[in-house]
Parts: sequence; structure tokens; C-alpha cells
Amino acid sequence: MVVQVLSANERYKLDGSDDALFYSEPRFVQHLDAGFRGRLTQLYRERIPTCAVVLDLMSSWVSHLPDDQRYEQVIGHGLNAQELEANPRLDRHWVQNLNQLQELPLDDSSVDCTLIVAGWQYLQQPEAIAEELLRITRPNGQVIVAFSNRMFFTKAPQIWTDGADGDHLRYVAEVLMAQGWPKPELIAEETRMPGPMGWVGGKGDPFFAVIATKPVPSAAIV
Repeated sequence: MVVQVLSANERYKLDGSDDALFYSEPRFVQHLDAGFRGRLTQLYRERIPTCAVVLDLMSSWVSHLPDDQRYEQVIGHGLNAQELEANPRLDRHWVQNLNQLQELPLDDSSVDCTLIVAGWQYLQQPEAIAEELLRITRPNGQVIVAFSNRMFFTKAPQIWTDGADGDHLRYVAEVLMAQGWPKPELIAEETRMPGPMGWVGGKGDPFFAVIATKPVPSAAIV
């Protein structure tokens, strides 16, 4: 059973139109800077084993996975078919509006690691998504939710637009734990601006991540 965390007001967003309309045209651009992307790829290298089945949820034309790593399978999901088709890391993909339908078309305990990059902030029913992620994740598998301080303001629910960076970390963790995930690991780091500005201390997009691990069931007592 889904445990609700957000109020109706916290789910409200300024642009209430169908998200599929907003994402109908592909955006072949980078929404986060090189410093953030480099830190994200480093995190993936550290945390995702090469034998993993990876789900890139709310994906686009890039997945930020290490170029020299191959995985058992990389499954993509998003709202723009053209972006997903252009993503060379995806073995297969599907299109689905998670604000309208939260059930994921994946088997129980079939995924080792789910990635959500700069996407959680647009979910209006994050509790149901967190429950689905718990269902599809194998024991000892992970969910990695990464984001910075950027957003499409009119498409983000009020819970996100009203909060500061620390609030966002706590909010993601709260929703996950409410659905049965153990207390997640929280990461908050600065990144360095690429190029000469970074050499003299220029800051890039801040890096935030919430990492939750599904526990291994205890052995039955005979």
C-alpha cells in the first residue's frame, strides 16, 4: 500500500497541462554542466557493477554512464521517443507519463540499479513511484536519485519549488523511507566549473544525490 507523504497543495504545479506536450519536441542539449556530469559518471562507476541490469528512469538522449563500462542491460524510460532512440546506451526503452500512470512495466526484482537524474523534481506522485521501485529492485539493489539546483520551474510541484537544496534531499529520502526503503545515503557536494574558471576556484552546478539500497531478506527461522 502506498503511504502518502505530500499534500494536494504540495503536488500542485503552475503548468498543469499534460507533460507529454511539454516534452513533445526533443531537446538535444545538456541540462547540467560538465562538472556535475563528471561527478555523476564517477558515482556510477563506483556504485554500479558491470553485471547489473540498469534502469535509467526519466532518461533522455544521454545516460551519463561510464563510456568504458558495459552492463548486462540498460533499460530506458522517458517522455520523448526521439531522445530515447538517440541514446546509444539503451538496449531497450519505453515512453510513459509517470504523473498519469505510475505502474512500471517491469517484473518484480528484475532491476539492480535505477537511475533518476534531474527528474524526481517533476513527479507529482513520487510515493507510488518509490513503491514501484522497491517492487522491481532486486535485494541489495539501489536507487540513485541525482539532481542539482536547476529545474523547469512551471513543471515542478510546489514541494520542490518552495524548498531549498537541503529540503530536496530530505524530501526524496522521506518519500523513499515511507514506502519501505531503509534510510538512504545523502550526498551534497560542490563541483568545479570546467576550464580556466575552474582552475581559479569557479564553482559548477552543485551535486546532490540520494542513494537507497534494498535490504536482503532475512533467512527464515526454522
